[in-house]
Amino acid sequence: MQASDLVGCRYRLVQRRAHPDVPATPAAQARAERADAARAAVLAHLPGPSKNFRCLDLDTEADRWEREMATLEAMATGAHLITHAAFAYDTWQVDVDALVREGDAYLPLLITNHRVARRVQSAGSPSLPAVPTHRVGLSAPLELPYRLRHHSVDGYRLGMAARALEASDLDAGRGLIIGQDRDTAFYVDTQSYQPALERALEAAAPANLPTSPRRLKECADCRFWHLCEPVLRARDDISLFLPGDRGTPYVERGIGKVQELIDASLGEVSALAQAWRDGTVLLKRPEFVAPPRADVEVDIDMEAYLDQGAYLWGAWHAGEYTPFVTWAPLGGQAEAHNVAAFWQWLMQLREDAHAQGRTFAAYCYSAHGENHWLRMSAQRFGTPSPQEVAEFIASPEWVDMFSYVKRGFAGPHGLGLKLVAPQAGHAWAEDDFDGEESVNARRLAVAGDQHARQRLLDYNAGDVQATARIREWMSQGAPGVAELG
Repeated sequence: MQASDLVGCRYRLVQRRAHPDVPATPAAQARAERADAARAAVLAHLPGPSKNFRCLDLDTEADRWEREMATLEAMATGAHLITHAAFAYDTWQVDVDALVREGDAYLPLLITNHRVARRVQSAGSPSLPAVPTHRVGLSAPLELPYRLRHHSVDGYRLGMAARALEASDLDAGRGLIIGQDRDTAFYVDTQSYQPALERALEAAAPANLPTSPRRLKECADCRFWHLCEPVLRARDDISLFLPGDRGTPYVERGIGKVQELIDASLGEVSALAQAWRDGTVLLKRPEFVAPPRADVEVDIDMEAYLDQGAYLWGAWHAGEYTPFVTWAPLGGQAEAHNVAAFWQWLMQLREDAHAQGRTFAAYCYSAHGENHWLRMSAQRFGTPSPQEVAEFIASPEWVDMFSYVKRGFAGPHGLGLKLVAPQAGHAWAEDDFDGEESVNARRLAVAGDQHARQRLLDYNAGDVQATARIREWMSQGAPGVAELG
């Protein structure tokens, strides 16, 4: 059992033991490749060996048991930096990207693609001890103005590594974690992860594992879904319609099947269960209201890479797609210039409309991501300014289409853009190109792959055109959608 087994569906453990040869999904393989790339990039910047700093790189091709033994031997020699370490402890095992000697003990170092800390701006905010990646094991930590961000799987890995080190009396009580800020290693208290780890391990004990599947959101990307789905469909399990804990209140009332929920006549939830059964994507609510319109309209969609920054701001205006894009690494001048160019273009469009006495509106399907990266750009680069962003986001000229979609429709599968837009008659160039694919394509695009770059531009263009098409369709009263009875 590994740290990843403690997050999400615990029935995966049952399936993995029963069907160990089922291969990982393409999405999981792509995530593993991104993790390997991050690991290689960071390890290349760790300190190298010197007269007073001994480094040992363990063989990742060796047998698992051999690598575990090599890890113990490397610590026994007192090496200062041990990369690709591995431990086994009771019923679980953990891979540790590096072990860093501190006095007579070791700190586990974890490399992840998560954003592990966020810089804070206000005076008096908390700080985190950290050290530059290239000085790990060589320099004392400095207090930096960052706030730690918690990710369960990372905490479990560090907690497991600390337990394994404690078994050899070599636990330093803290560890290091390097996330999307590749140049900085943050110190964390590994003991703080132990209570949650203990609960997770207890829940994953064989006696406590579930005896049958239940649909969760992550089932869509699970390698065992083709085994679980027939079981759930055979018993008409309510989790097929209401995944995760959403169905729990009904199960507690004795309603465990979709048909039972339909027959219970409980209002909207029963109507949506019937829509799910019938394959109906949308139902129109009595509260349906068309979104506001303007003389000058522009649709906006942003693409970000993980939590590193926004690399593409796409706009659809007057029948033309205008992309503002950078293929350079994010967080520097290239990203700053790109968002500044987009903002200047958008504000000029707005000013021109006002000067002509015309109304203006910018639309986004769901503004959460765009608002976040506009604010973050303002904080990091100063252009646009935080005040400009705040005023624009709060203005009626920035329209979140999702708020109108949510008010006007109900859907058994949700109300995402990829679900609603086809009902309005929109189609993408690639139907199966999604967020996961865009992350993989971004890596290729940065490396100069022209095909990957064009795929990302086409994907973004499809999103902004979809937003415009939904607005037009809703303005016509959303023809073709049945009423929610």
